[in-house]
Amino acid sequence: MSVTTEQRVRWGILATGGIAAAFAADLVDLPDAELVAVASRSEEAAKAFAERFGIPRAYGDWTALARDADIDVVYVATPHSAHRAAAGLCLQEGRNVLCEKPFTLNVREAEELVSLARERGRFLMEAMWTYCNPLVRRLKALVDDGAIGEVRTVQADFGLAGPFPPSHRLRDPHLGGGALLDLGVYPVSFAQLLLGEPSDVTARAVLSPEGVDLQTGALLSFDGGALASVHCSITGGTATCASVTGSRGRIDIPSGFFHPDRFVLHRDGRDPQEFAADPADGPRTSFRHEALEVMRALRAGEAESPLVPLDGTLAVMRTLDAVRERIGVRYPGEVAEPAPA
Repeated sequence: MSVTTEQRVRWGILATGGIAAAFAADLVDLPDAELVAVASRSEEAAKAFAERFGIPRAYGDWTALARDADIDVVYVATPHSAHRAAAGLCLQEGRNVLCEKPFTLNVREAEELVSLARERGRFLMEAMWTYCNPLVRRLKALVDDGAIGEVRTVQADFGLAGPFPPSHRLRDPHLGGGALLDLGVYPVSFAQLLLGEPSDVTARAVLSPEGVDLQTGALLSFDGGALASVHCSITGGTATCASVTGSRGRIDIPSGFFHPDRFVLHRDGRDPQEFAADPADGPRTSFRHEALEVMRALRAGEAESPLVPLDGTLAVMRTLDAVRERIGVRYPGEVAEPAPA
């Protein structure tokens, strides 16, 4: 599973869409990373992607990539409706995997991937770049150290203006469409990064004619009395801000909370203190930090990342399942057993 500290980590990319291209562009700038293969269901698409990024091998099917023993880790960048199949294939064939968010459609699929990775002794991580972001890690450290006292509330939102036609993937139930899985995973993950898994979930949503959520609001309740209010939408562009309020202060992220460039710490009796991203860490939209964490973990021989632990990923999926149960969204082919809150 591990690679030596001297060895460049060899990456494969499964899928050739926009997020795969963004990841590849960041990966080629890392001196200890090597992008060696790409796969798509279309050989033409794979070859075009390979030519764009100087990748030596292009495969027209997923299995060929999964069986390429020259790959240390595969980045799965398919739509999330295909994450279970794509990541499962790679794990089954002995590859380590970084899988895009949301991890899967539901917790049942997520549990299957985690069990498979643990059975095979393979590394597996959700590509929750927020958790690897240096500024978010700084914020969490401040909260954990009691900078604002005991956390009372977390608020976060993520909305896109649209409008998205019924043919768009965000409106397609067969692709896991809707605001919750595509966007809501960020505020839910942010809240659970700071508060853990909620003990109770309430939610309301506006659904599309296709049966996916156009916008959803959820209230997460935690043992000890903390609350988190999260909102997501594909019908209106929100500020993408977040706020964490404690018994002795508050932390505000004014925009882009899932990849912030700054946040402000307010403490009772003190002047506000701003924390800004270090320019040396690269653009705030960079995928480099999650890639670096994967490579660090592989070199350390770790089966999962302490920054993005699998149990935490499963906890987020349970919450997303609970929200979908409350709002009445179920995807084609799902069994009728939403996870309890």
